[in-house]
Amino acid sequence: MQGKFVVSLHMKNLLILWQFSRPHTIIGSTLSILSIFAIAIGTSTSVTIPVLLLPLSLLSALACNIYITGLNQWSDIDVDKINKPWLPIAAGTLSKQNAFRIVLTCGIISLTCAAILSLPFLGLIFTILAIGTAYSLPPLKLKRNHLLAAGAISVVRGLLVNVGFFLHFRYEMMGAYTLPYAIIPLTVFVTAFSLGIAWFKDIPDTEGDAMYNFGTLAVRKGRKPAFLAGVIIVSFAYAFIVFAAATRQLPAPWYYGVVHLVALLVFLWRAYALQVENNQQVKSFYLFFWGLFFMEYIIYPVGFFLGI
Repeated sequence: MQGKFVVSLHMKNLLILWQFSRPHTIIGSTLSILSIFAIAIGTSTSVTIPVLLLPLSLLSALACNIYITGLNQWSDIDVDKINKPWLPIAAGTLSKQNAFRIVLTCGIISLTCAAILSLPFLGLIFTILAIGTAYSLPPLKLKRNHLLAAGAISVVRGLLVNVGFFLHFRYEMMGAYTLPYAIIPLTVFVTAFSLGIAWFKDIPDTEGDAMYNFGTLAVRKGRKPAFLAGVIIVSFAYAFIVFAAATRQLPAPWYYGVVHLVALLVFLWRAYALQVENNQQVKSFYLFFWGLFFMEYIIYPVGFFLGI
């Protein structure tokens, strides 16, 4: 009986940790690292892959992810009690002290794994952690300004993850920091997509954000303009990939062109049907939007192995 209680308690703690990590961001980070790793292999003629390269790189990235998302929750419990009362600290299922211990531990794990691999990779992870810290904590607290917040998210998820991790993998595999053109469309796409994430995520949170003086785009300009801005920038992201495929700047151009055109039409269809004042619809659309983010990191590397 006692053994069952201990197992149940461990499962409960793991569930709280999973909720604290913001699962959609963990899934997104995992897929992005695996995808970039696959592209690094697919764009290289001859590679030697160190045994610990992918495991340590992925562990460093995921620990970094938990540090950033956890610090964000730790720093703004009061606003989360209004906007996201189900999150562990706001709901009271995780103490602020234990949350800080998790954040600190993940920061140390992330930096340690990076240091084992290389100093340049350590510099990359340190930069990402620094931006994540500046996003949530004073004196900068970038999340209070919609331009700085969106910029921080897009720089990390767009530029530093895609270009930074690709160069890291390429150097460890081939001994040279080379960047083929094929990684550029993905970087542009994810950078633009990340702006959409930054603007869409704040739309259902206008009540708490306005109360605590968070100058999100949805608070400053209104829900509809914020949503429209996201739709425009994401449409540009898809159009950019379609253009790159049409001008044969990507391998398997028909594959990239057709898949991204279909995804764009589905995105626009869902956006057109959305009632932006309805929080449940906005939250459902946001999850769908993250699904498109996941899908991109699945479909993008496939073209490098199709050979058509």
